[in-house]
Amino acid sequence: MQQQWNMKTFMKGAAMLAAAGIIVKILSAVYRVPFQNLVGDKGFYIYQQVYPFIGIMTVWTSSGFAVAISKILADRDREEAGGVMRIALLYLAAVSGLSFLVLFAGAGTITGWMGDRALAPLLRTGSVVILLMPLLALLKGAFQAQGRMGPVAGAQIAEQAVRVLVILAGTWIAVSAGASLYRAGEAAMWGTVIGELAGVILILVLYRRWEGRPDLRSRVAVPFWPVARELTAVSLAASLSSLILLFFQLIDSFTMFNLMTASGSSREAAMEAKGVYDRGQPLVQMGILIASTLSLTMVPLVAAHIGKKSGRTAEPFVQLAWRAAFLFGWAASLGLILVMPYVNEMLFETRSGSGALMIFCLQIFWLSLILPLMAVLQGLGRVKIPALILFGGLVLKGLANMLLIPDMGITGAAIAGNAGFAAATAGLLVYFKRVWTVRLADGKFYRAVIGASVLMAAVLIPWMGLSDKWLFAGLPSRTGAMLTGLSAVAIGAPLFLAAIAKSRILSEKEWYLLPGGRRLAGMQLYLNKNRKSEGSE
Repeated sequence: MQQQWNMKTFMKGAAMLAAAGIIVKILSAVYRVPFQNLVGDKGFYIYQQVYPFIGIMTVWTSSGFAVAISKILADRDREEAGGVMRIALLYLAAVSGLSFLVLFAGAGTITGWMGDRALAPLLRTGSVVILLMPLLALLKGAFQAQGRMGPVAGAQIAEQAVRVLVILAGTWIAVSAGASLYRAGEAAMWGTVIGELAGVILILVLYRRWEGRPDLRSRVAVPFWPVARELTAVSLAASLSSLILLFFQLIDSFTMFNLMTASGSSREAAMEAKGVYDRGQPLVQMGILIASTLSLTMVPLVAAHIGKKSGRTAEPFVQLAWRAAFLFGWAASLGLILVMPYVNEMLFETRSGSGALMIFCLQIFWLSLILPLMAVLQGLGRVKIPALILFGGLVLKGLANMLLIPDMGITGAAIAGNAGFAAATAGLLVYFKRVWTVRLADGKFYRAVIGASVLMAAVLIPWMGLSDKWLFAGLPSRTGAMLTGLSAVAIGAPLFLAAIAKSRILSEKEWYLLPGGRRLAGMQLYLNKNRKSEGSE
């Protein structure tokens, strides 16, 4: 399918997918808060133990394979595209069918390894969603290959919206009816299945209305194994950075409960503790939203300028992606660490585990750096070494869990997660420097970030102490925590951004390239207008 669009159309399509991705990620993170409020920490533990299995397969097939299919189809004519799609459908059906059989038939064994066989029905229910993946990935890939991002974005949003609605409604009905928390978790898993089905139905309807769709009845012969190999390689490369967080969660699913019970905790206490620890997952997802958005929006700019010897090269865009990811990743991590006790109670009813969650939220910083580094390296065609580096971080996480959790509980797991992500970040950065000798940021940048951080902490710590102990002390505890947390965010975020804008470590032109950067560019111009006038005299 020869591409018939220019760079402007491509960038418009990329922006549309980025916007859809933001909405999907927000929905994915936000629904966990009311869900936890409905089922409590034990119910949250039940859901989060099984979710990584389904999440990994969903990301790999519906996202990774969709990108791979679009890449293969992009340079094929209509008849060849039909042959490629038949192979892709057959291959995906085999991968999905085998994965389904492993999870469905092996649910008892897998959950036994996790230490809780009562989770088996949830895993069997969730595994059904894998059977819907081949058709969804295939049609997404076909649309993306011709730059038709609207149907893909619509399917993603519909899928997630229906999923969230069914999860919350099903969980509420189960809890209201007095069903067990495991039954409530099973109802939540059905939400994932029904949401995926909604996405498949929508994109199938749109595909049937598409006059230029590939001809699946084409008899053009296309070799099977070259297509299958490319599908596997490209799909893994495209989804690797998104999968790493899910694999870290999977390590926790297999180790945390077992290690805590083996070290003397009761089963009930271990479940509750793991549920408290899992409160950090939606916070991290929201925290890395900016980094994810940067990866989706900046990488097309990098890809469009890679290889240019004259004019505007990719280097400024790479530097901007790094500095913006570092800046906002660190700001999100530090901000959450400072307000954690209040945010914890505001969202999840109690302040349990706030110390561990403070450490947990530092992962936002490492992931914010990993995502753009992986995206740029992928754009350069470097996949194998980065994959090995991420695998090394995963191994370190598992080993650190075994060493730290018996003595430190969920705090040990949070430290282990940071150790794994920090090691992966350092490895990727060293490798990136070997591949591309570009200076990502200067000393002034890092000094300005440190200065803005100190300023924010120096203002927020006394303000929160005053608010918690005096201003809102007479209110119900959760209401007081909400007012303290939200007021701290309302003070801290503008203060941090004002300090950054005053330092001008990003130019106004660079702010304009970032999502939502127009207002920050305006703030920067306003804060520095006196400096400009002094310099012109």
